[in-house]
Amino acid sequence: MPSSSPYQPLPNSFRTSLRERKKLIGCWMSLASPIVTELVGVVGFDWMLLDAEHAPNDALTLIPQLMALKDSPSAPVVRPQANDPIAIKKLLDAGFVNFLIPFVDNAAQAERAVAATRYPPLGIRGVSVGHRGNRYGTVSNYFQVANDNISVAVQIESRAAVEAIDEIIAVEGVDALFVGPSDLAAAYGHLGNANHPDVQAAIAHVFERAHAAGKPSGILAPVQEDAERYLAMGCTLVAVCADLGMLRNAAQAVRKHFIPA
Repeated sequence: MPSSSPYQPLPNSFRTSLRERKKLIGCWMSLASPIVTELVGVVGFDWMLLDAEHAPNDALTLIPQLMALKDSPSAPVVRPQANDPIAIKKLLDAGFVNFLIPFVDNAAQAERAVAATRYPPLGIRGVSVGHRGNRYGTVSNYFQVANDNISVAVQIESRAAVEAIDEIIAVEGVDALFVGPSDLAAAYGHLGNANHPDVQAAIAHVFERAHAAGKPSGILAPVQEDAERYLAMGCTLVAVCADLGMLRNAAQAVRKHFIPA
């Protein structure tokens, strides 16, 4: 349910909605453009994923996109390049509070992801007194409230992760499990075919174990019938479209109309 008011990072209402397993519909952003991000931001998705793993993003391209979403009801979620504390620290200092950590294969890696987002003694986040995340040092109680306003979703993208799903779910601070269908399909020997029965069975297993543990599950599903199927299976954090795909598909449809093959 899109909010009627612009997104505010603290307190983190997206984290609350995520933990309550509310249906949260999102859009995947890969074009690294603040103008495109701003445009999609006015549409009113519940959340938008800004990708730094497979897209040409870094802190200097992500910050303008965060600025572009200041008047949007869409909560920014960032996917760092890797489960790396230094990369995560920079994104925290840039102002991100919602994280999707790629390729988490076991409980130890999940613990590493959570620790990277928390100040000591709960984690290993490095301390900077003034940065964009605390409005350049003007949020007086930032150190007291920061740890309780970070959401962490971990991506399940391998056989090892599926086999360790219960241990990953049990890690304190893991707010959601998010299936990466393309990598999971490749891991099961069905590259490019996430709808293969073996892959669908693995996805259903992740959703079921998350549900049993009272945790939300998520997935990227830019094909409408796939998204509707996953929602019917109880998945609540679903990216139903992507900026790159929407632009490509619209351009191809126009070309096909005016320049038929």
